[in-house]
Formats: sequence, structure tokens, C-alpha cells
Amino acid sequence: MSSTLSNIALTVALALAGTPLQARETPPVPAHGVVGVEEAQLVPDYWIARLPHADRVLLDRAAIAAQNAALFRSDPSMHDLRALPSMLARADVARWIEELAEMPPEGYYGEDGQRVPQARLDAILAGRALEAIAPQRAARYGLVVRRAALRAFPTDLRVFDEPGDRDIDRFQESALFPGMPVVVAHESRDGRWWFVISERYAAWIEKSAVALGERDPVLGYDEAKPYRVVTGATARTVYSPEQPALSQLQLDMGLRLPLAVGWPENRPVNGQHPYTAHVIELPLRREDGSLALAPALLPKTADTRADYLPLSEANLLRQAFKFLGERYGWGHSYDARDCSGFVSDVYHSFGLELPRNTRDQGVSPALRKRVFTAGDDHAARQAAARALRVGDLIYIPGHVMMAIGHRDGEPYVIHDTTGLSYRDGDGRTTRVRLNAVSVSPLLPLLFGGRGDTYVDRMTSIVRIAPDSHDPAKDSP
Repeated sequence: MSSTLSNIALTVALALAGTPLQARETPPVPAHGVVGVEEAQLVPDYWIARLPHADRVLLDRAAIAAQNAALFRSDPSMHDLRALPSMLARADVARWIEELAEMPPEGYYGEDGQRVPQARLDAILAGRALEAIAPQRAARYGLVVRRAALRAFPTDLRVFDEPGDRDIDRFQESALFPGMPVVVAHESRDGRWWFVISERYAAWIEKSAVALGERDPVLGYDEAKPYRVVTGATARTVYSPEQPALSQLQLDMGLRLPLAVGWPENRPVNGQHPYTAHVIELPLRREDGSLALAPALLPKTADTRADYLPLSEANLLRQAFKFLGERYGWGHSYDARDCSGFVSDVYHSFGLELPRNTRDQGVSPALRKRVFTAGDDHAARQAAARALRVGDLIYIPGHVMMAIGHRDGEPYVIHDTTGLSYRDGDGRTTRVRLNAVSVSPLLPLLFGGRGDTYVDRMTSIVRIAPDSHDPAKDSP
């Protein structure tokens, strides 16, 4: 091609990159209403087949360990439980509790659609018992014994911004899973709740979900070997009438569970022969609240492995698609997860840690990222979107998506979302309510009611494993 033709082609390409997608040909809209998505695109193999080096390892175990260490060292949203002082000061505990959440002056609506009485909200606030925080208190250590909600306040009352909402419970923060360690910092006035510090969150949890133990066994639980890693969306222990607390326990993706070392191959576990299952050790809460470790059976048919998965593009796609269609669960509610919980649980199956919330993930000083500012015009943003690689995390205010590849030059994402909006071929805005982990093209998606696209509102793109020829502006 001559230099003149090359310049013309470049000019056309740049002009096209700066043109909003809705001004060009709109992707097909199938009967289900999700723009640009056909049935064939709803399986990971469709996207894996488009990759030239799908099984290439992006980060080995040593590199992942180094990145995790950097995250705990530099990211203020993470908590290294081993580094917390053995005596907790009142000022620190009060700050953790008060910084977690505030009651808005306009209040909330309850599940009945009515305003929650102010007197009840005041009582919930008072239930934190801030005045009872001791000047100094010894840190207590515990393991979570079941999947349990982390709450903004010591209450299980569900509250919402609008009377018609039933999903976005503003008191729901996150969830902790069996075997996760916590430091207990404070107790609610009614004695039912503990304020705990976990590795990725500090919030209120029901006391019945935590068993207290000695520091070293608690903090060493997830370091024991050998172990199994949950690589399915979820796995469950077998049904056990002899041990109801460990019966059909939900175990979420990425959990590392120690095996019961030395358990005889022919010795029953809770009345069942173990040869068809892995015998794992799970935390159990005794009647006095103390910790015991007890055997449970994890079926060999469950989606688990003897170690974390190798971090490759193919495995990233397989892991993400295991959640496809799962109900959206704000703050890990509904035994599910939300957008940031989804991407962090996927990466957890490779042994790689991420902060819990989008606001922390997208700005973490430990993660390589391309940050967008007001100086980035539409063309620069579209160019970055078209350069996305599988596994890249795309952040807009309040939401995160994972890149899964390109089709006809257009980037596609998988994300846990309440819904999406786009303009059809006639310029009309269409809203599709999804409430699930879903696949969609990125470029047509609209943000809010002003007509901005997701691309125009991108705040950052995080690339977990950039390579040496990455042209993006990475910041360590």
C-alpha cells in the first residue's frame, strides 16, 4: 500500500473510532433483547477458539504471590490480619465502625414499601454501642463457619432507597465464606452481632456464624496442606443428618479447604463411607462459641482441584462462564454475588486477591491500570476499549466488567448486572432488565439518562497480567 493510501486508511480508521456506535450500524438485536448476543456466544469455547495463545500462563504462582503481597502492603482497603495489633485501641475500632456506613437523613423504605420509622433507624444506630468500646481490648480470632452476610449495621433489617426495590438492600455490604478468618473487634448492644475485620472488609456479622479460637490455628487454617480449591461456581458438602452444621454447606469459588490428614480410607465420616469423597476439615462452632475442626465430605464429583488453576485466558473464560445466568446478588446476597464480587471470586480461583468493592478495585495502588481523566476524549477511550484483552477489568462508576474477547472488531464483556441500555437502529433507547451474570458488547451500552456510553464513563481498565509489549499506559 502506498503512503498516500496508508494515510487515507488511517484517517478513516480514526474517524470511525471517534464515531459513537449508535451512529454506525447497530449490532443485531435478537428476540431476547440483548443487543449483539447470539446463543453461540454464551459458552466459553466460542471465545477460547478466537485466541491464539489461550493456554499461555499469564502469571505463575510466584508472580501471583508477589502481587498478593503488594496488595496487602499498599492497598488500604485490605487488612493483613497477622499485622493487626494484639490490643485494639478504642479510636481504631470506633473509626472502623463509623466509616463503614451512615444513615441518610431521608431514611429508607422497608420490604413492605413503607418508610422505616426513624425511631427504628435510631435504635439500630444506638445498637452499635459505640460508648461501650473499651479503651483497649484484646483482639479475638475466629473462623467463619457458614456463608454469612456482612452488614452495615448490627441488624438483619432489609432497607431500600425506593419503595419498589427488593434487590439493593442498603444494609448489605458483602459476605464471608466458611473457613475465612476474622478478628473480632466489638459486640453489638443486643449481643447478637460482632464487628469483625476480615482480609477484605470490616463490617457486622452474626455471632452464630463465627467460632472463636487461638490466633495461630485461626490464621493458619487456610495455609494447611494438602487442600482442595473450589473451582466451580459453588460446591456443597454431602448431606449429613449426624452433623447438620456441616450438611450441604455452600462453598464458593476460590475457597481453599484443608484435607483431614491421616483420616483412614475406610473410616466413615458422619455415617458415610469416604471413598467417593474428599475428607476435608471445616470449622465448627461449639455451644460455647469456641472453635472446633470437624471432618466433612466433599464429593469427588464436585468441581474442585488439588491446587489453584493456572492463570490463562482460557481458564479465565471458563471460570467466568461458570457463573453465567446466576442471579445478581447485591453484596453477595441471595447466595450469589454482585459485579465486583463476581470478578474477585473468578480471580480467587487462581489464588489471586482483589479488593472487594469496585471503588477500591479500580484505584488500587497494587494493580496495573489505565486511568481515564477528562483529558481522554471519545476516540482515546474507544481505542482503549478495542485494545482490551481477555481478563481485563473495565470500571465505570459503580460497576465493573470483564473483557472476554472481540467479535467483528467489537469488544465483548461478561458482567454481573441489573440490566443494560442501548439505542436501537432507529435511535430509540431500549432498557433490558437482566439481574444476572450476562454477556454483552461493550460499545453500545449507555450510562444513566444523559446518553453517555459506558466507554465515555470509564474510570479505569485494570490489566492483571500485562505483557512486555503492552501499549497501554500502565501504572504499578
